[in-house]
Amino acid sequence: MSESTFRSGFACFVGRPNAGKSTLTNALVGEKVAITSSRPQTTRHVIRGLVHREHAQLVLVDTPGLHKPRTLLGQRLNDLVRTTWAEVDTIGMCLPADQRIGPGDRFLVKELAALRRKPIFAIATKTDLVTRDRLAEHLAQIAEVGAELGLDWHQVVPVSAVAGDQVDLLADLLIETLPPGPPLYPEGQLTDEPEETLIAEIIREAALEGVRDELPHSLAVVVEEIVPRQDRPADRPLLDVRANVYVERDSQKGIVIGKKGARLKQIGTDSRGQIERLLGTPVHLDLHVKIAKDWQRDPRQLRRLGF
Repeated sequence: MSESTFRSGFACFVGRPNAGKSTLTNALVGEKVAITSSRPQTTRHVIRGLVHREHAQLVLVDTPGLHKPRTLLGQRLNDLVRTTWAEVDTIGMCLPADQRIGPGDRFLVKELAALRRKPIFAIATKTDLVTRDRLAEHLAQIAEVGAELGLDWHQVVPVSAVAGDQVDLLADLLIETLPPGPPLYPEGQLTDEPEETLIAEIIREAALEGVRDELPHSLAVVVEEIVPRQDRPADRPLLDVRANVYVERDSQKGIVIGKKGARLKQIGTDSRGQIERLLGTPVHLDLHVKIAKDWQRDPRQLRRLGF
């Protein structure tokens, strides 16, 4: 390709839950556009992050992890992943170096092998967590599982999103697989997600910190309104952000609120700073916890909560 050929297109990262997809998306974009959590299945929306280069624009689609669905929500998230695969130009499968390649990975490799004529990268993530010998063993296993299941990897790239190792190289390699075309988004834009979605995700990430196992999948956040405070002088604006945190049961409501409201207050404190950076203005955050009984299994409630 000549240097003057502008390339633009879509790439998505796939992998089982907690494989480092969101962290890698954020590292490539250079800003936080996808929420990260130590808990599997944190990602629920297909967040698009934008990587701008002089001769290219790479649109990163961060999908939820493909998993064995137990609820209607789980089924819808899996459908979202497969639809995304069909529409992007190139795919990167994240295989964390600190974990053995397991049945979930093999299931994914087999599914990807059926996507003919599409460049598929194997990305060995979290390389900062392992020794050089363990990484070499991991890369050999990636090559082995590809050969065994009929997937001819376009390239195998080890990266550490946290340490920044080989992140730029990965961006260049992904860009090389994109078709020639004009920029798809304005220069400087980092994501096409609406502010309400990003704010809801920031709050949900804060609410997931340090909670018990039963809660992550039961938690949804909806931003009801973002309005400027009327009586403020022009040089000291304030935005009122009102959001509802939905859980499925009374016991979960107690977990989120915490003793004398301490936990909910902490969630507000943790998320407000990030929301202010996102919006570029001081924010008053008003959080309420509500019960939407068994919402993950109810099509009507799923629609209302944005799924």
